[in-house]
Amino acid sequence: MTVLRSVLRRFVASPTALGAGLAAVSLLAVPAAAQTAPLSAQESDPAVMGWMKGFPPPRDRIITQPESVYFSFPKLRWSVCHLRELLPTEEISRGLGAPRPLEYPPPYQFANERQAIDALTFKPIDSDKTMTWEESLYANYTDGLLILHKGRVVYERYLGCLNPDGKHAAMSMTKSVTGLLASILVAEGKLNDSALVSDIIPEVKGKGYGSATVRQVMNMTTGLKFSEDYSDPDADIWRYSAAVSPLPKAEHFQGPSGYWDYLPTVEAQGQHGAAFHYKTIDADMLGWIVSRVSGKSVTELASERLWQPIGAEQDAYMTVDGTGVPFAGGGLSAGLRDLGRLGLLMLNEGVVGGERLFPAEAVRSIREGGDASKFGTNYPALLGGRYSSMWWIYPGQEGVFAARGVHGQTIYVDPSADMVLVRFASYPRAENPLIDPTSLPAFRAMAEYLKSSPN
Repeated sequence: MTVLRSVLRRFVASPTALGAGLAAVSLLAVPAAAQTAPLSAQESDPAVMGWMKGFPPPRDRIITQPESVYFSFPKLRWSVCHLRELLPTEEISRGLGAPRPLEYPPPYQFANERQAIDALTFKPIDSDKTMTWEESLYANYTDGLLILHKGRVVYERYLGCLNPDGKHAAMSMTKSVTGLLASILVAEGKLNDSALVSDIIPEVKGKGYGSATVRQVMNMTTGLKFSEDYSDPDADIWRYSAAVSPLPKAEHFQGPSGYWDYLPTVEAQGQHGAAFHYKTIDADMLGWIVSRVSGKSVTELASERLWQPIGAEQDAYMTVDGTGVPFAGGGLSAGLRDLGRLGLLMLNEGVVGGERLFPAEAVRSIREGGDASKFGTNYPALLGGRYSSMWWIYPGQEGVFAARGVHGQTIYVDPSADMVLVRFASYPRAENPLIDPTSLPAFRAMAEYLKSSPN
């Protein structure tokens, strides 16, 4: 328990850098018994819990930082919609133009479609028990879910902390936004993915990242000494977390301060290009590369190349370190419909409303990239898949690819079904392999249902 308290104190002092997203501390903060039998989605709903309700709220219903571990379950079910109240952020502006409207069916048809979809059944992986679509929403602690088929919204639900005008933490789906920006620059000839990182970021010359190529960073095949084992109080993630915290450093703090101060300290371990190893620091290095090449921050570039031209209806935002650098590996919060628009952009290979925003090769290189032989076995439901430009390429003939973030976030694109599915969630544990056995069969069942739909 002493070690656990020490780890938690270190997290509370620096909460913004979590390797797989913002929230893996929940694995540490929740006692083992609670992890095996957490409150249900209905029981842990923020409205039911009464978090931050009242003027002032009851003392035991207040969520703040750094006094409380705000990303421990069930508090995280409120926090995922309120990061801007807990951490400094930078805006991704949607601009001043009118949003590009999404297409919906007539209300009666939309209501009938939702009823039919909620009743859709499937069997989770390694289970003989049938589950309905609606049951799966609660099983996975869904906060919001949007499905587009043939460019039209066919299903939209808001639960938990999320409302149509709200924003939700995207966790590591942020990486996919960063990866897309890099892919656009590569497709436009502005970024050479064969170049050494040190050719673009001289600060890492002779260091761990110095001899890696940009493509190895994009595909997370760097060979670096970096541990994201949150149960180990001496893991690299805690030093990283302390470095990038936006909060004032302790009086006697020694070490790097900020993402770009930390990244040159990472040492090499193993061979670059040999295998896929999921590391959030690769996304932050890619964010640095993108910024150095474009002369714009990740937030500025995301606004200019994505949020404004897709006709987003809400500004998004990203958390930042103590020097104002956006967290390119996990700091994004955005609206559900706007990530639906981003999914359509990926499905249509860079075209929105008949207008091409960037070369189709930017998306095709993602879908066709990665190496299955380097993918490994850490993601059982995705065996045979690939990882390319910070996007997950699923096994199978359907061409499915996705952005993923811990606690259940996804932008799931199935070209074979002309389907985009976006889910925000606040699953109690930061381990998507626990969610995949329910989610992936549900998504496949949805794709088959839509393929057979006459609309």
